[in-house]
Amino acid sequence: MSNGSPYRRNRNPKDLESGSGSGEHGEEYDVCDPFDIVRTKSASVDRLKRWRQATFALNASRRFRYTLDLKKEQEKREIIAKIRTHAQVIRAALLFQAAGEKAEVSLKGPTSAIPTGDYDVSPGQLADMTREHDFAALESFGGVQGLTEKLKTNPDKGIPEDESDILNRKNVFGSNTYPQKKGRSFWRFLLDACRDTTLIILMVAAVASLALGIKTEGIKEGWYDGGSIAMAVIIVIVVTAFSDYKQSLQFQNLNEEKQNIQLEVVRGGRRIKISIFDIVVGDVITLKIGDQVPADGVLISGHSLSIDESSMTGESKIVHKDHKSPFLMSGCKVADGYGTMLATSVGINTEWGLLMASISEDNGEETPLQVRLNGVATFIGIVGLVVAVFVLVVLLTRFFTGHSRNPDKTVQFVAGKTKIGDAIDGAIKIFTVAVTIVVVAVPEGLPLAVTLTLAYSMRKMMADKALVRRLSACETMGSATTICSDKTGTLTLNSMTVVEAYVCGKKIDPPNKTSELPPKIVSLLIESVAQNTTGSVFLSEGGSEVEVSGSPTEKAILQWGLNIGMKFDAVRSESSIIHAFPFNSEKKRGGVAVKRLDSSVHVHWKGAAEIVLAACTSYMDSNEQLVPLDKEKTDYFKKAIDDMAAQTLRCVAIAYLPLDGHTVPTSEEELTNWELPESELVLLGIVGLKDPCRPGVREAVQLCVKAGVKVRMVTGDNLLTARAIALECGILGSDADASEPNLIEGKSFRALSEAQRLDIADRISVMGRSSPNDKLLFVQALRKRGHVVAVTGDGTNDAPALHEADIGLAMGIAGTEVAKESSDIIILDDNFASVVKVVRWGRSVYANIQKFIQFQLTVNVAALVINVVAAVSSGEVPLNAVQLLWVNLIMDTLGALALATEPPTDHLMDRHPVGRREPLITNIMWRNLLIQAIYQASVLLVLNFRGRELLHSTHKPEEHAIKERNTLIFNAFVICQIFNEFNARKPDEFNVFKGVTKNRLFMGIVALTVVLQVVIVMFLGKFTSTVRLSWQLWLVSIAIGFISWPLAAAGKLIPVSEKPFSEYFTDCYGKCFGKCFRKNRHEGSSKGNEVDS
Repeated sequence: MSNGSPYRRNRNPKDLESGSGSGEHGEEYDVCDPFDIVRTKSASVDRLKRWRQATFALNASRRFRYTLDLKKEQEKREIIAKIRTHAQVIRAALLFQAAGEKAEVSLKGPTSAIPTGDYDVSPGQLADMTREHDFAALESFGGVQGLTEKLKTNPDKGIPEDESDILNRKNVFGSNTYPQKKGRSFWRFLLDACRDTTLIILMVAAVASLALGIKTEGIKEGWYDGGSIAMAVIIVIVVTAFSDYKQSLQFQNLNEEKQNIQLEVVRGGRRIKISIFDIVVGDVITLKIGDQVPADGVLISGHSLSIDESSMTGESKIVHKDHKSPFLMSGCKVADGYGTMLATSVGINTEWGLLMASISEDNGEETPLQVRLNGVATFIGIVGLVVAVFVLVVLLTRFFTGHSRNPDKTVQFVAGKTKIGDAIDGAIKIFTVAVTIVVVAVPEGLPLAVTLTLAYSMRKMMADKALVRRLSACETMGSATTICSDKTGTLTLNSMTVVEAYVCGKKIDPPNKTSELPPKIVSLLIESVAQNTTGSVFLSEGGSEVEVSGSPTEKAILQWGLNIGMKFDAVRSESSIIHAFPFNSEKKRGGVAVKRLDSSVHVHWKGAAEIVLAACTSYMDSNEQLVPLDKEKTDYFKKAIDDMAAQTLRCVAIAYLPLDGHTVPTSEEELTNWELPESELVLLGIVGLKDPCRPGVREAVQLCVKAGVKVRMVTGDNLLTARAIALECGILGSDADASEPNLIEGKSFRALSEAQRLDIADRISVMGRSSPNDKLLFVQALRKRGHVVAVTGDGTNDAPALHEADIGLAMGIAGTEVAKESSDIIILDDNFASVVKVVRWGRSVYANIQKFIQFQLTVNVAALVINVVAAVSSGEVPLNAVQLLWVNLIMDTLGALALATEPPTDHLMDRHPVGRREPLITNIMWRNLLIQAIYQASVLLVLNFRGRELLHSTHKPEEHAIKERNTLIFNAFVICQIFNEFNARKPDEFNVFKGVTKNRLFMGIVALTVVLQVVIVMFLGKFTSTVRLSWQLWLVSIAIGFISWPLAAAGKLIPVSEKPFSEYFTDCYGKCFGKCFRKNRHEGSSKGNEVDS
C-alpha cells in the first residue's frame, strides 16, 4: 500500500476505507467512533442503531426526520412477507383444488363472463387468472389468441394509437397506478417542531412569566416579557416547520421521478416508448433482459425468456417462461432472453400494486456526512448544555445571595423582604436565559443542513440530467478519485451507422453496394439481419416512412439491412424462430435458429468480430461457393478488423450454419435445452459501425484530470477500438501511453492473481473486451487500493459492479431497469459530461456544509463567550431570550438556506478529492471562525463593560443607558453575522463577493435579515427589550460588522498547518487507547479468519 494512489491526498496509512478491507468484515473494524461510517450503502443495522443511540438530541423527531426509520423498515419487510405468503397460499389452494377437479369443467371462462364495457371479459376474471396462475381459465378464454380478441387487441400490432380507446380501457380496467400513502402534511411538521424539548421549556417559562407579569403589572404592561418569548418561539417553530415541509415535497417529487420507468410497447404496429403509468390492459409489451415486467399478463411469444420473481415470491429463483407457463407478474425482472407479453391486469389489480399500495416510500436514508454532523452536533450540544447549566448556577447563586442588582442599583432579591412573585419572576428570567443558551448552543439544524443542501442539489442535478436514487451518492461523488466509464453511449454518441463492410472475402465500398454481391449471400445476410435481432422495423401504411427501433447497434445493422434491400416483415414471415441464444456480454455474441418454409434450418450468429471469426471455418465467395478459411484469409480478415478498430469503428461479424431439419430437436422441451451450434460456421460478412465521440467529452475528461479524478475506460469493445477512442477523448495522453499495463484486455486482467491485480489496477487506463465480472474485479481492486470509485453501467450484468462501487452510475437511456435499481445515480442523457457535473455537485455539497459549519460555530462561540463572561462577572447577560431566539433563527434555518444552497463553482474542480476521513472542520475553517469569534466577543464584551463611557451616555438615566448599550451589543452582533455570512461563502478565497449576485436566495435572505433587524430594533422594542438607536449608533454597528471583512482577508494570509488540529488531540488519545483498539482489531480479524475457514 506504500505506492498509494497519486490521486489521494493526506493519505493516512491507518485510514481503513471501506474498500480496503474484505467487504463487511472491513467495516466492522471501525468500531471506536459510532459516528464514523464511511459507507452507509451497505452498513449493518447494528451500526445504524449505534450512532442513533450515541446522538445527543433535544428534538429526536426533528433530528432523525430524514434518516432511515429502522422500525418502519422492519414493518415494511413484514408487510411484504405477508402479501407474498398470502399469494402463495392462494396458488397452493388452487393447485390442490385443480388436482381434485380434473374431470370437471373449469369454473372460470367465457360462459360465466360478465361483459364489462365493450369487452367480453371482466377485470376481476383477468386479475384472478393471472394472480392465481390459472391455466384452465386461460384455455377457456381460447388461449392467448382468444384473450387478445376479447380484449380487442392484436398480438403483433397491439392496441390502436387512439386516445379514446386508451381512455376507455383505463375506465374499464383501471390505470397502471396505485393509491400512494399521502405525504406528511404541514401540520405534522408543525407538531414535530413543537416537540423540541428546549422550545417546550421556553413556552412553559413564557406562560409562567406571562401569568406573573399580568398579576404584578396588569395586562396592559405585564404581558410583554412572557408574550415576546412566546411569539419568538412560535416564529421559530413555524419557520422550521415550513423549511422542513418544503424539503419533504422535494423528496416526494424525486420518488415519483424514480418510479416513472420508460418502456417499449407496440401500438398500431409500431414500437413506442411510454411511461409505466400509461400501460393499459390489452397493451403488447416488448421485454428484454434487464426490463421490469410493468403489469400482470400472459406471454405472447418468447425466446429463452427467464424471469426473476424474487421481488414477489421472496425466493431468488429464476423461472423459465413459455406457453406452458405463460403468466408474468408485475414487478419481476427479466433475467434472460426476450419476448412480448399481453397486459391483462394493471395497477391495484396486480399483486405488485397491492404490495406497493400497502407500503409507503421512506425518504429516510442517512448519509456519512449526516452521521458525522450528528456527532459534531452531539459534542457541541453537550458543551452548550454544560455552559448553560454553569450560567444558570452562577446567575441563580448571585440572585439569591443578593449580588444581582436592578438598573437603579437596588438589590433584586433580599431574603425575607422580596415578594414570592418577584422572586419567582426573577428566577424564571434567569432560567429562560439559560434555556435559550441551550437553544443557541445545541445545533439541531446542523445535520438537517445536509438534508437541505442535498434536497437543493438533487433538484438542480435533475436539470443537469442526473437523477439521484441514493442521497449518500451526492456527497460521496465529491470524494471520488476515479471514474470507470463505459465507452458506448457515455463517451460516444451511441448513434451508430455502418460505414464499412467486408462480404465475400473483400471490402464492399460503399457498404450498401449490392450489385457486386450474388443474390444468395444477400438473401442470407438479409435473413440474418431480420431474424437475429431484438429491434424492429415499422413501415407506415403509405410506405413512405420507415421507423427502426432497438438498441443503437441493432438499429444501425437493421438500417444497413434496409439499404441492401431487406423487406423486414416479409423476410420474417418466410421463416420462424425456433430457438434463440440472446446476446450475452460474457460470450459477446447472440444467435437464433430459424426454420424456413422448406423445413431446412439456419443458425445465425452475430457478435464481436474477432470472436465470431474464430468460430468460422469457411466463408462464401462471389460465386456462392464455400471457401475454407485458411491462415492467409483469416489474417486478411483480422487485419481488416484491426484497421476498422483503429478508426474507432465497432466491428460486428455475421455468420450462419445450415442444418438438416432432421438433426434439429422437435419437442419443445428438447428445444429449450438445445445449445445452438457455434463452431464450423460460415462467415457471411463483417461490418464496421461508426459511433463518434460526444462533443465536449475531451474537455470533460481534462477537467477531471485537473480535479485529481482519474478517468478509466472499461468497455466490452475491441481493445484497438477502445484505444482509438481513449486517445480521441484524452483518457490516453499519447501513443506512448497506449501500451500495457495502461491498456489491457479483460481476459488478461482476469488471469492475474489477486495480488497482481492490486499491483496493476492503479496503472490501468483502458480495459477492452471486458466482461461484467472483469469490471467487478477491477472495481474491487481499485477500492482495495484506497480509491473512491464511481462506475458507469447500463447492462443487467453490470449490476454487481454498480453495487460494489462507491457510486454506481446507471445510464438513463441505454440502461436496463436492473442496472438502474443497482445504481445510486441515473445519468438521464447517458453523457460523460453529466457525470463530471455530478462530481461538481458532490464537491459543492461538502463545501456548502463546511461553509455553514464555519458560520454556525462562529455564532455559537461568540454568543456563548459573551453571555458566559458577562454572567460570571456582572450577573447580567446582554443578549436576552428573545434576542437569542432571533439569532438562532438567523444562524439555524436562514443561515442554512443561504449557505447550503450555493451553486457549484469552477473553483471546486481546482482541488483534489476530499478524503472521506478528512476532518469536517479543516484548519482553514478553525482559523477563520476563531478570528471572527474572538473579534466579535472582544468588541462586544468591551461594549458590555465600558459601553456607557464609550457611548458618552453616563449622563443619561441608568435604565435607558443600559438598554441602549445592550441594544447596540445585540444590533452589532446580528450585523456581524450578516457580514460574516459573506465571509463564510469563500473560506479560502479573498474575493468573498464572487458570484454572490447569481445566488438570489442568498441575497434575499441577507436582505430579509437586514429588514427584520431594522424592524425589531426600531419598532419592536417592547418585545425584545431594546430601544431605538440613533443613526450614529447604527453606523457604529455597521462599522463593527464591516471590520470583519478586512479582518477575514488579513486572516487568510496566516498560514495553517497541513496536519489537522484534531490529530494533535487524537494522537495523544491514540497513545492512551491504541493498545485496546489494536487488540479489538486483532480479535475481529481472528474471528473473520475463523468464519472464512
